[in-house]
Amino acid sequence: MSQPAQHHAVFGHPVAHSLSPAIHAAFGRQLGIAVDYVAIDATPDTFETALARFAGAGGSGANVTLPLKEAAFALANTCSERARRAGAVNTLVRQGETWFGDNTDGAGLVRDLTGRHGLDLRGRRTLLIGAGGAARGVAPLLLDAGVSDLFVVNRTPERTDALADALGEPDRVHPRYLDVIGELGEFELIVNATSAARSGAIPALPRSLVGMRTAAVDLSYGEASVPFLAWARAHGARDTIDGLGMLVEQAAESFALWHGVRPDTDPVFAALQARNVALVTAD
Repeated sequence: MSQPAQHHAVFGHPVAHSLSPAIHAAFGRQLGIAVDYVAIDATPDTFETALARFAGAGGSGANVTLPLKEAAFALANTCSERARRAGAVNTLVRQGETWFGDNTDGAGLVRDLTGRHGLDLRGRRTLLIGAGGAARGVAPLLLDAGVSDLFVVNRTPERTDALADALGEPDRVHPRYLDVIGELGEFELIVNATSAARSGAIPALPRSLVGMRTAAVDLSYGEASVPFLAWARAHGARDTIDGLGMLVEQAAESFALWHGVRPDTDPVFAALQARNVALVTAD
């Protein structure tokens, strides 16, 4: 007799575009696990109420996307070490009457870059553009993967400094302000973790950032990743990678937290890539 489906959701704003329900449904079919997974639109002002309503209706786990990852960290009763380091949560697990918070973004990104794309991240001089929830989620795992120096730039200096302080590695993490980005030289890895491309715009970036070995990564997928990756290709980046693989990999990490088994991500990624979906933002 099959087990009844657990109730899961992804919270974000906007969230109707999200591929997460389709991804988790595919994982469930692959493993013979009943999946009930929906998208719930919530703003920072309504998120706490929406999450409480979801829990009251039997919700047992949730993903959290823009712009709610830092709010989810504040609402979680307990957190994993990687979520604490990030100060951001993208996965919630119901434990009795409380929420346990984790962050699978960084693990998903590193698995995609090293496993699917064959990049060796060790020793790479790295630029992280952005200091919000998405950047916070991936920064600790990039450090763990062995990047040499991590430069963090953002439009808001206070957020840049806060992220650098939270990472706690002043010898390797260097906060810089966007107006001096042209003075930083070449990077072997550039990660765009901003949501600026929703409007088709990216911060003004000099071509001096790109060298012959540069891998340019956008955490968005679909249309939202186009401006940054087009800029990187135009300036000679060796690798240009969008966030679709990261999305699938972080979803698999969340699925394993909820169901106790990790799905095979390759067929799900291949199916999504074949659809060539044009979307407006990333999870």
